[in-house]
Amino acid sequence: MSAHVSPPNIEQETFSEHGAQRRLGGVALLVLTGTALAFSLYQLGIAAFHPLSSLVMRALHVGFLLTLTFLLFPIRKSGRLDRVAPLDWLLAIGAFALACYQWIFEVDLIQRAGDPSTLDLVVGTAMIALVFEAARRILGLALPTICALFLLYGLFGQHLPGDLAHRGYDFAQIVDQLGFGTEGIFGIPTLVSTNYIFLFVLFGAFLEHAGMINLFNSVALGFVGHAKGGAAKVAVVSSGLMGSISGSGVANVLTTGQFTIPLMKRFGYSGVFAGAVEATASMGGQIMPPVMGAVAFIMAENLNVPYVEIVKAALIPAILYYLTVFWMVHLEAGRRKLGGLAKEDCPNPWQAIRSQWYLVLPLVGLVGMLFNGFTPMYSGMVGLALCAILILGAAVAARISGTAFRFVFWLAVGLGASLLVKFGVYPVLTVIAVLIVLCLFVQGGRETLRVMRNSLVDGARQALPVGVACAIVGVIIGVLTLTGAATNFAGFILKVGADHLFLSLLLTMLICLVLGMGIPTIPNYIITSSIAAPALLDLGVPLIVSHMFVFYFGIMADLTPPVALAAFAASSVAKEPAMKIGVKAVQIAIAGFVVPFMAVYDNALMLQGDPSVIAVVYIVGKALLAITLWGAASIGYLRAPLAAWERVWAAAAAFLLVAALPLTDEIGFAACAAFIGWHLLHSRRLQAA
Repeated sequence: MSAHVSPPNIEQETFSEHGAQRRLGGVALLVLTGTALAFSLYQLGIAAFHPLSSLVMRALHVGFLLTLTFLLFPIRKSGRLDRVAPLDWLLAIGAFALACYQWIFEVDLIQRAGDPSTLDLVVGTAMIALVFEAARRILGLALPTICALFLLYGLFGQHLPGDLAHRGYDFAQIVDQLGFGTEGIFGIPTLVSTNYIFLFVLFGAFLEHAGMINLFNSVALGFVGHAKGGAAKVAVVSSGLMGSISGSGVANVLTTGQFTIPLMKRFGYSGVFAGAVEATASMGGQIMPPVMGAVAFIMAENLNVPYVEIVKAALIPAILYYLTVFWMVHLEAGRRKLGGLAKEDCPNPWQAIRSQWYLVLPLVGLVGMLFNGFTPMYSGMVGLALCAILILGAAVAARISGTAFRFVFWLAVGLGASLLVKFGVYPVLTVIAVLIVLCLFVQGGRETLRVMRNSLVDGARQALPVGVACAIVGVIIGVLTLTGAATNFAGFILKVGADHLFLSLLLTMLICLVLGMGIPTIPNYIITSSIAAPALLDLGVPLIVSHMFVFYFGIMADLTPPVALAAFAASSVAKEPAMKIGVKAVQIAIAGFVVPFMAVYDNALMLQGDPSVIAVVYIVGKALLAITLWGAASIGYLRAPLAAWERVWAAAAAFLLVAALPLTDEIGFAACAAFIGWHLLHSRRLQAA
């Protein structure tokens, strides 16, 4: 066993939802690599030892984010990508220096909290401006523009008419709130990025570099590659698996999609359908337990509930989401009469697992920790430690001759890893240090050490868009907290929903989709959950269900035209128009739009309120039946092609099962039974003919 990888280089241009990245060399590349490595080591250090106060840790986290962003992203996409401009060197150094201000003058800032000095105002204003500029470079104009509107509201909102106005706040209050408090750019989103998100992004980077993508592809090919339409089913399985450890659905499209989209096209699927399947499956990874996307950790922190409660609420809807995609793929294969790959061309999945079994153990360890009451921060540390131990151990074990000696070696490594849970970080650091020394003297060991270094560097780079987004949405949260504007908007939703809960849900969905056209899932969730979720709670929607509702539609925004980031990413691989891919993705992901509404009207779908087994089975069975008929209506095929009137019949029957109105379930079940009976008889006649 060896930890063989082909790691991407840091100077490579990455994901298309972010700005153009520089391709550096020489001293600039060394500085960039060293800074990224220092960022990862800093995050691991504070996670393991907690040497600093919370606010200082957040400030230095933002300082690293800004420094790397200014080194890696030019001021304009059309700018030179082969060198760092002098201005960007100054911005990078200045950003980190400003972040250190919070550390150096921590005691003084606490003593004069609420009464900032002139120097405080200068530093705070500069820091806020740099966060805006970093967000513009890495995320585009949409999110900074939205945040700027909230900032202007905080500064000048007292001049607005009626209920929109607030009492007025001077410039010093705004800067103190946003630049130094715990409800501005160093607020809860940045706290979550510092404590949880970075560790899990780094965890995913380690697994990717160690070959997890190849393992997932081999497992998917081996289990479903030979089935009807197997090429697309491979995309669903591998993208779902990879998405569960990846913080970005778009990044998932551009990693697994490089393999799955050409495979689907080669076996007869259209480029539009192939891109839509990959986009839909990749985005669903953020809601797929046990390891969900970064939003799940932010939600757990916001709601002050154990992470396992978020997983419990997401479990059934996530399964329904992927069953929908799988069912759509199956129906499309039937309509096009597409077979699977030849059995002999598919790898043996068990052989793939046997050869790279050590890659699965960190995932198992992480999930076990999360589900046994450990904090996400400690669980992430355990997962990363297991990654390091097993990758280094695999490189050393490959050079040990004799089964007995290898067994003793792995027994010693396993004992060292288990000590982490029992006795903390020092024993495991000793194990890792010993393995690093051994790797210096075994063949292939130095290559493994380079893999570890590249994982640390690449993890820091992948954390940039998430971290910068968490920092800048703190502007929105700070303004909403200071002015109380969220209460006014929630009151409007309450007024609408007093008579029509469905209209409130529809309004909230539209807000999530519109916001998601220009900003990533994380800031979308943070904004909508702070504004709309409390209103839904007052309308009787349980807290977790209301937050999951806005979370789901934040994800769906990346599939919904006109600005569908996942569809645009897939279009670059599929070589098809992004709009067509987005429309088809919405069609494939129909459960993602329907299930949240079903969960609001029947909380058993998210296992809330201690539902009975019968209640859960009933709502899940109803959802499965609706998905079955929706898929048939959408694709135009079940056991045989469907006429237009049959598709309308199937869609209407499915809709009746979702509508929470008197007698709709009874009428819906009757319509479904009649349709299925008719179609079975009709398809048998066609086959006989």
